[in-house]
Amino acid sequence: MADVRYSEEHEWIRVEGEIGTIGITQYAQEQLGDVVFVEVPAAGRKVAKGEAIAVVESVKAASDIYAPVSGEVVESNAALADSPGDVNAEPMGKGWFFKIKLSNNADLDGLMDEAGYAAFVKGLG
Repeated sequence: MADVRYSEEHEWIRVEGEIGTIGITQYAQEQLGDVVFVEVPAAGRKVAKGEAIAVVESVKAASDIYAPVSGEVVESNAALADSPGDVNAEPMGKGWFFKIKLSNNADLDGLMDEAGYAAFVKGLG
């Protein structure tokens, strides 16, 4: 079973082996409203944990997406260019942003599990 972790910036990462798939959470897409544009990173880009790596724009605002782990981008979801609404429809499914090869699995230690993230979001309200 894949392990899903969450950041305080409302990104999720689903890790399978040494590859993590990253997107934004249900809460984040609800706060943004209708997503109208997504900019994803190019494959081969190396990124440090916490670095701004993608952009999502909605009818309300534009937001940076931060890498929850360090590593190298191995795949981007190019389909979001034509279908940015996938982020709203399935933020943890076909609305994923990019996949990254983790350079340090210890980066996952600082992220929240589902229960921790749910408590974090509840505390925001």
